[in-house]
Amino acid sequence: MNADLLKDVNAIKSKLDIMHEDMKRFMERSNQQHLNSIVDGCRSDFFDVIRGYATDEIESSLEGKISKDCHMKNACKALFSDLLNSSLDQIKRGEVSADSINDAKSKLEEMRRKSPYDQCKTCFSEVARLLDKQIDLMRSLRVYRENDLTGESMESLPEKETVVELLEPLSNKQRLQILKALFAETKTFSALAELTGLRGGNLLFHLQKLQNGGMILQRNERGDYMISEKGYRALRGVAELYSDLGSKRISSEPIKRP
Repeated sequence: MNADLLKDVNAIKSKLDIMHEDMKRFMERSNQQHLNSIVDGCRSDFFDVIRGYATDEIESSLEGKISKDCHMKNACKALFSDLLNSSLDQIKRGEVSADSINDAKSKLEEMRRKSPYDQCKTCFSEVARLLDKQIDLMRSLRVYRENDLTGESMESLPEKETVVELLEPLSNKQRLQILKALFAETKTFSALAELTGLRGGNLLFHLQKLQNGGMILQRNERGDYMISEKGYRALRGVAELYSDLGSKRISSEPIKRP
């Protein structure tokens, strides 16, 4: 083979190698695009299923909790549904920011401040429960992560108020039993007495502790007891903390800070 022919053959081989690499990259991109398309389709289908279930739960929960005699029922139900459905829609985007969650909570708190009646507490507690449930779903799908705590945020944590308003109401077996029972449904005084084994003044003492801490509410002077938004969040936080620390062996070594 003469030198010119060898040169031409090598040039052709070089071009073929380049074409092969280009084709390989094209196929990889095509496969990745195809895979992304499949994943996006699955995410969309999965979201549609979740959305249908969550929408039904929003409808049934609000219908069941808002008093049928309340003349603001339809207006409040529409506002609550819009808030919860807007929060739910964020899941489809694949990423939920802490700012958007804080914004939803702020809107709910603003609505609460403007509520005209004492019985509105029941409705807002239910909406807060549904919103927290959505946030739990976002965490489980790994589309939402809270901002990490900083030294500055720790400095602003008030010691006395934290103990009196949060830790003390929870630091008792019977009070924890009461909160767990009210987590799912309202309970009468008699039902709580049977559950805890406490009677009369002893049970009233613990109920008063929880009420003073804002953990539970009573429908009226002799009505059923129910968990408040604060109680719901506190109990959920304790459950998450126990899941992370209580049942696992956590290192006692100094924490490694970035």
